[in-house]
Amino acid sequence: MQIKNQPVYYVVFCFTKYASFEDAKTNAADDIAAHIKRSQELHEKGTLLMSGAFIDNKDEPLSTMAVLISLEAAEEYIKGDPFVIKGMVSNWYIREWANIFAV
Repeated sequence: MQIKNQPVYYVVFCFTKYASFEDAKTNAADDIAAHIKRSQELHEKGTLLMSGAFIDNKDEPLSTMAVLISLEAAEEYIKGDPFVIKGMVSNWYIREWANIFAV
């Protein structure tokens, strides 16, 4: 995969129904595996640049983010996510993100 240096990316923010990353690992191991497999495929395809969970918000449910190359890729990412499909995401949104390193 070659990373593009484009001026705008799209960031997907998700808020799950899990109390923590440990809660998700305990109660949704198969969904995590499916989520990681799909994310790896999208990364290899070049549409998903990075993705991960925020693990330091002890007073909030587990939240995640992903950086994608287009709005279409961001929409595809969220609509096909195993946690969204199973109803374990309470809220999500997509924001445009300006890349200050773009040429």
